[in-house]
Amino acid sequence: MPTPHVTSVATPGLVVTPSDGQRFTRALVALTRAVWHPDCSFDSALALICERAADALRVDRVNVWQYDRDAQRLRCLHDFPAREHAHAGDDTLESLSLEGDDYVSGFEDVRALDAADVRLHPSTASSLSELRRYLERHRIQALLDAPVRVEGELLGVICHECTRGPRQWSHDEITFAGSMGDFVAMAFEIVRRRRAEKEVQHLLLHDATTGLPNRDYLVELLRQRLAAPRAPGDVLAVVHVRIDASGGVALPEDAPTADDVMGQVALRLRQLGSNQAHLARVRADGFAFVLEGSTAQRNAVRLAERCIAAVRGLQWELKDLLPGASVGIAYAGESAERGARLLMRQAESAADRAREHDKFGYQVFDLEHHDALLKRLRLERALRDAPANGEFELHYQPEYDATTQTWVAAEALLRWRQDGRLLAAAEFIEVLESSGQILSLGRWILHRACADAAQWASAPNQVAPTVRVNLSARQFEDATLAADVGDALAASGLAPERLCLEITETTLMRNLDHALGVLQRLKAFGVQVALDDFGTGYGSLVYLKRLPVDVIKIDRSFVDGLPGTTADIAIVKAVFGLAESLDLEVVAEGVERADQQLALQAIGVRRMQGWLFAKAMDQASLCALL
Repeated sequence: MPTPHVTSVATPGLVVTPSDGQRFTRALVALTRAVWHPDCSFDSALALICERAADALRVDRVNVWQYDRDAQRLRCLHDFPAREHAHAGDDTLESLSLEGDDYVSGFEDVRALDAADVRLHPSTASSLSELRRYLERHRIQALLDAPVRVEGELLGVICHECTRGPRQWSHDEITFAGSMGDFVAMAFEIVRRRRAEKEVQHLLLHDATTGLPNRDYLVELLRQRLAAPRAPGDVLAVVHVRIDASGGVALPEDAPTADDVMGQVALRLRQLGSNQAHLARVRADGFAFVLEGSTAQRNAVRLAERCIAAVRGLQWELKDLLPGASVGIAYAGESAERGARLLMRQAESAADRAREHDKFGYQVFDLEHHDALLKRLRLERALRDAPANGEFELHYQPEYDATTQTWVAAEALLRWRQDGRLLAAAEFIEVLESSGQILSLGRWILHRACADAAQWASAPNQVAPTVRVNLSARQFEDATLAADVGDALAASGLAPERLCLEITETTLMRNLDHALGVLQRLKAFGVQVALDDFGTGYGSLVYLKRLPVDVIKIDRSFVDGLPGTTADIAIVKAVFGLAESLDLEVVAEGVERADQQLALQAIGVRRMQGWLFAKAMDQASLCALL
């Protein structure tokens, strides 16, 4: 039947009825605005869709079902009996078994399943007991059911049902019903997206290991509390709890990891939190509470004592394990003159000072240390600006084969050119570590060192020199490390065997199993791994036994005493003999005198690094050595 013409001019006394096309278009436009509205929930979206569909198609009942493929069941999510114009309650929603039924197969390659008469349509006439009884119970004689698909997967069905006899469905009606299936799919997808966004937001503001809020969360909470007006006498306090996971002793392989320890500590500290004391994990080795109110000052001290008692009271299967806890407290008065990050740093500074005096203790930040902290914050800001200003440089200290007097490798060393001075990394590396800047800077060092090393030429019949790059503890624990190494190699074209990554024993000690996994991923690229500052950390022999290490660098503290100190000679001989038996390369650091060189050569050490051979130099000077 042709669609009747509807004039756009209203005539007095004449009721203008919109055509099917107009009615459907209006319903779709209204639904699009409503369903995409940020305040529209999943339930309200289904209610709107059912109402609009019932009105546009002029059917007696509309309902939405979720399909469980594994259980072969349909579960009703929303039911709208249009004649009653009232949405059914949750307690009346049904569930139907489709086991052995052909109903779902009727949705293949169609926008909607259109049954003009349910007694004759193949998908409903042959239905088994549950679906047939449903149709009979609700006196459904015709239906127009549309599949709900997301990325090709059938998630459910929206059913448009007639109880007043068979009904022939038009092409426009079938198309509109298919659109209703799309709208329900959209509602499913919006819910999935919002859930994913909520999970991402949770991950951004929470610590993955303990589930506690993280530093960003607590800083934002502090900002809000500092900005809000406070009553006279009210104080805002930060209580920082620094944990020494190992307790300062070397632990065996089967000892709990640092994450295990922090997880147990978190459980105990949670019990001390409350509505007035908000807890977060703010560092790899630290937690913090925020308190406020007229009693916050004395409550902070009590909380510090309770935190220490909680950590001291932890019971471990390993008898030698006794993690330490040092607590720092910082206050902000009524004027809120201190920013959130500054207040956090003050509490951390106080915890550092507490740790210097006692394994278990606390201190309150005082203004005597305020200037030093401000100086540190200014240094941190200057370091943040340094990359953009091109102030960072890489210098290289050569490593020589003492028997041939040729350089075979060079260690990349970070330098900061500021105000006409060239600063060594030791003067600012701790600030880079604690502020998190070391991650982005570490990627830059990797890329720059690989690019520079690719330009180093080798002498005839000699292997091209290796570049050694130090990895910080934060870099080693970062999930993107392997990808960063791969990117640096690919971008520079440097042969993987010419890159050696240096890692300290202390870094490896944090979690031996994690370290093993990381090193295996790095070794898969073909790069070398060096154990730096060997002998100064914990359980060195354990690491050599389990970890894929290529090079041992003997710490300069053992080289300093050569040749006169008997103990140092014995240690170097033992390290060299051990390395030789494990087929590891040995490099002696800090060689500054000829007698040290001779003593090392007498032991068998060939590779050396130190001022006796060369100081650190820039790329141009290094290339000139070739």
